[in-house]
Parts: sequence; structure tokens; C-alpha cells
Amino acid sequence: MEKMHNMIAAVGAVTFLWFSLPFVLRGIINIGNITGMLLAGLVLSYAVSYEKVHQGVQALWQHAVGRAGLILLAVVAALVLVTVAVETVCMVRAAGKHPPKNTTAVVLGCSVKGENPSRILKERLDAAYVYLMENPEAYCVLSGGQGEDELISEAECMYRYLTAAGIDGDRLILEDASGNTEENLRFSGELLAERGLDGDITIVTSEFHAYRAQKAAERLGMNSYSTPSRTFFLYLPTYYVRELYGILYYAIK
Repeated sequence: MEKMHNMIAAVGAVTFLWFSLPFVLRGIINIGNITGMLLAGLVLSYAVSYEKVHQGVQALWQHAVGRAGLILLAVVAALVLVTVAVETVCMVRAAGKHPPKNTTAVVLGCSVKGENPSRILKERLDAAYVYLMENPEAYCVLSGGQGEDELISEAECMYRYLTAAGIDGDRLILEDASGNTEENLRFSGELLAERGLDGDITIVTSEFHAYRAQKAAERLGMNSYSTPSRTFFLYLPTYYVRELYGILYYAIK
């Protein structure tokens, strides 16, 4: 029994470290790693105080109100787990919806550090580069405006990165007015329509973001595929959990 609790404590500690590293290394703090650290903290607390926890549960179960509370808590936990499982399946399926040859690409922006792409934006650009090299007739929209702490627009940053890597600038269309995913796709669609390229698109974004991006495209009447980038493993849990909230919020909205 002691060995099992030590294993639970180890899982909690590793999980807490994994979710805290984005903040420690890059100052990244959002609802994703806050949630992860809180859950890991609960696991650690249980491993340390499991006897008191079990005694407390047994005491509550002896009373009708306490029993009802425990049942309600179990139902809520089950609903959360089912929601997470369904959303995760949707993410995986969306990221695997690969495009036909030479489908027009739309790269969704992410933060720019001064004039340089953030790690996640660089990952998306690397995926876009591979796609454009493998599909030499495809055009590509670079979509992203300029934030308050960015010296240039995300679209301009992406353009500089891809042309420096050898992509012909004539294949790249800059959309530098958007501030969120829906605007990315709506404004990109308008630019493509002006050029007679208003057919199917493949959305180049992080794998965890592909599903929500495809749903946004669907609401705009756009048929989309996915060319996902791969997120650095230290950051993936943080952004994955944040995206779970994002999908739920988007569905409710």
C-alpha cells in the first residue's frame, strides 16, 4: 500500500513539474498550467494525507447530506472525464484530416517576440514550410495582426521567416488585421475570394488547435483540412488543457 502511495506522489510531483516548466522557463501562465498544477497539487496532497482523506470520506458517507455531496462530486468528476475524452478524440480526428494535393494553406498566427516568432509560431511556420515545399502549386495566407507588445504584425513575421527559408513571396498572401481564430479565417477567406482562390483550405496550426479552427471555418462556410504542427513536449500539456477550456467555451458561445 505504501508503495502505491509513493507512486501516486511521484506522478503528482512529475505532473506538477511538467505544468510549471512553461512558467519557470518562459513566464507562460494561463488557465492550462494553472489547472494542471492545481490537479497535481491535489494528487500530491492525497498521497501525503491519504489516511485522513479516507477517514473524512467515510465520515461524510455516514450522513445523508454528506453522501449526497460525495455522489454529486463523483457525477461531476465523471462528466468532466467524459467531456475531456470527447474533446480529445475531436482534437485527434481534426489533426488527422489531411488535405488533397496543392490545397490553399492558411497559417494561423501566434505571438511574436519583438520581430521574431514565438516557439509555437515557429512550429507552425516549419509545418507550413514543409507543406509548401511538398505542394509547389499551393498558395498560402499568413494570418495574424499586430499585438500591443509586438513590433511587427504576425503576418509580416511569418512572411519574413518563410521567404528567408526559400519560399517564393509571390505564393504568400498577408492578412494582418485579425486578432483571433475566427477573424483569421474570415479575413483570410475574403482575401482568397478576391483572388479567385475561395475553394478548400488546409489550416496550418498547432495540433491541439486544429479542431477549434476547423469548427470556426465550418461556421464560416469554409471546407477545411489540417496541416498540424507539433508542439514542444514541455509545453504541450499546458496548451492542451487550455484548449479543452477553449473548445467548451466555443461550443457554449
